[in-house]
Amino acid sequence: MTTTESGTGLHGEDIADPTGAHALQSGDHAFFGHPKGLGYLAGTELWERFSFYSMQSLLMLYMTKYLLLPENSGKVAGLGTYRTVLEAIFGPMTDLALAAQTFGLYSGLILVTPLAGAYLGDRVLGRTKTVTMGALLMSAGHLTMASEQAFLLALALLIAGGGLFISNLVSQIGGLYAPEDTRRTRAFGIYLMALNVGALAAPLIAGTLGEKVGWHWGFGAAGIGMLCGLATYLAGRRHFPPDLIARGEKSAPLTRGQWTSVGAIVLLLVPKIFFFAAAQQAYGIMVVWADTAVDRTVGGWELPVTWVLTADGILTIVGVIFANWAWTRLAARGREPSDIRKVGIANVMVAASFVGIALLSTLAKVPMIGWLAFYLVLDFSYAWNDPPSKALIARYAPRSVNGTMFAISSLSGALGFFLLGYLGRFYEPLGAPAYFLLTATLPVAGAIMLIAFAKPLERLLAAGDGDGVHAFKAEPLPA
Repeated sequence: MTTTESGTGLHGEDIADPTGAHALQSGDHAFFGHPKGLGYLAGTELWERFSFYSMQSLLMLYMTKYLLLPENSGKVAGLGTYRTVLEAIFGPMTDLALAAQTFGLYSGLILVTPLAGAYLGDRVLGRTKTVTMGALLMSAGHLTMASEQAFLLALALLIAGGGLFISNLVSQIGGLYAPEDTRRTRAFGIYLMALNVGALAAPLIAGTLGEKVGWHWGFGAAGIGMLCGLATYLAGRRHFPPDLIARGEKSAPLTRGQWTSVGAIVLLLVPKIFFFAAAQQAYGIMVVWADTAVDRTVGGWELPVTWVLTADGILTIVGVIFANWAWTRLAARGREPSDIRKVGIANVMVAASFVGIALLSTLAKVPMIGWLAFYLVLDFSYAWNDPPSKALIARYAPRSVNGTMFAISSLSGALGFFLLGYLGRFYEPLGAPAYFLLTATLPVAGAIMLIAFAKPLERLLAAGDGDGVHAFKAEPLPA
């Protein structure tokens, strides 16, 4: 998850537009009524999400079905040392637990490194150079995955490249529009649609190649996709806003009330850790479980297990549409839940989805429709969690630390991935039903806190002077 911001620096400082770039862009309607640069940025992100979700769909299966098998693990450079270090920290691990821990660390660190990438883009190199470097590193990482010997190096390249790329690409969209240009909000909608095209295509293309042809073919497809993204980005450079290095003045100290608001936001981020640790199991341990536990035969042909992630992306989009419809109807009756209660409801939905799949996992073979029902409930929860969470930060975080609070929100997601990795060690001793029930307990405490104590939390949030209401506009990446 990352944040974007229009016309401000890393910590919310105003950046002037001495070049008049906004004025030049204001008359550009070449891309569906938007500046040409939006088309190139959206196309670049399409390929980046293709590469990212290719990894998400294949990584756990690759490790458990190939890389960590005795005949292959000895080929991986540094794997013994890596395993020794992890076991010294977390205790002894089976191969499945090691795979889960690696999945959690990789996914979590991709949410940490954008902090450094944002600094380089805003303060040192400029965003265009930083994005280009990130794309090159990610391409190298995907192509390096073709060699099992360099597996750990490949993950390191992907993490470093993602940090440079993710934190800077979206922020360039804001620079395409003048501050008063209302097209900006619709631009992020176009960008989000392009993002989801990449996310939907990844399991079908890279997932199928990896499962049915060869693992390295799947990772190679992701690398080629990232190179396509880089080519798209470089082709559109002249249509992007100029890079401006932020030189903001020192911010005024926070007031007591503002510190109270910041503390309340941090408190609200605690449930996010457990939400993430539960929800993201659907792309780690669950994929390994479903590979043997779910009946995926249709017309005598077994569907690749990664294909369900395409349905997952579609259901997420449907969930957002449904949530917006439901909130509009409830608002007309004066019954729309507060943002805090919406996040609490999201926690309830995640818990319910894992209780349901725990019950289904007691069957000898789980029907495909049952597994899809799990993703239906889970994906609908995302619309109730992520936009309201970001809206709370945008509304209540003081302007001078608004960006920092979004970065901390990203770190809470990373902690959720780290917790996910640690929990993986309990899957084998507990078995699938008990493990999924354990997972269901994680968001329950957050749901209780957010629903039962919504009013006191809202009072704490409102203790500040509200100078952060307008500072940031955040856009999520898909869980």
